[in-house]
Amino acid sequence: MLSGWTDRRAVAPIAAELVGTFLFFFVGMGAVASLDRAAASGGALDGAAGLIVVALAHGIVLAVLVSALGVISGAHFNPAVTFGVWLAGKLVWRRAAAYVVAQLIGALLAAIALRVVFSAAVSPSLGTPALGSGVDVLGGILVETVLTVILLTAVFGTAIDPRAPKIGGLAIGFAVAADILMGGPLTGAAMNPARWFGPAAATGMWDNWYVWIIGPLLGAAIVALAHRYLFAEEGSLARTPAEPMA
Repeated sequence: MLSGWTDRRAVAPIAAELVGTFLFFFVGMGAVASLDRAAASGGALDGAAGLIVVALAHGIVLAVLVSALGVISGAHFNPAVTFGVWLAGKLVWRRAAAYVVAQLIGALLAAIALRVVFSAAVSPSLGTPALGSGVDVLGGILVETVLTVILLTAVFGTAIDPRAPKIGGLAIGFAVAADILMGGPLTGAAMNPARWFGPAAATGMWDNWYVWIIGPLLGAAIVALAHRYLFAEEGSLARTPAEPMA
């Protein structure tokens, strides 16, 4: 009985990361694909309205999922978040590695499921992040880095730090929505290597792949190290949801 409980406690956070990532991306990427479908049928919104739709879809569903699953796994749903929490010294590497694998699987499953719903003719990219017109690789990495700094600041400042206000996933969802409003036309505002990986693997669109790995990981490192060595002097990060099952 005790062994079964221990096993369940070990598996539950990883399962939550896989399921949460799947649901997050199914809605977020699905919003992009739905706009593609509307465009194909002649009923597309203008660019600004479409951007708002995508930002709200990502931000709202993430706020809900973080609030619902944070107590189980910390609700990272993002290898950059997991990397940041690990770099802050508050997540063992085995748990971090398992989280990243679960997130990548969830992302790929979401993309495959959306491909079943939206054909390649309707939505060729399935929302795969891409560099906007006039944005080069260096600019793309810079944008993704800064946007991820904003996201990770919200994560550490409202979900991990023991002094944080208890507002669930609301601030994190707002951070993602705001980032998409600014960076969506420039880089897709992924802030998340898994958000790029899932649709890229399903569609074969690998162009400039390193932008969505280097930028988010660099942004996560900046915030994690700042919190570890500067901002978190008076509090401990070793608490839920940084590693709730530890």
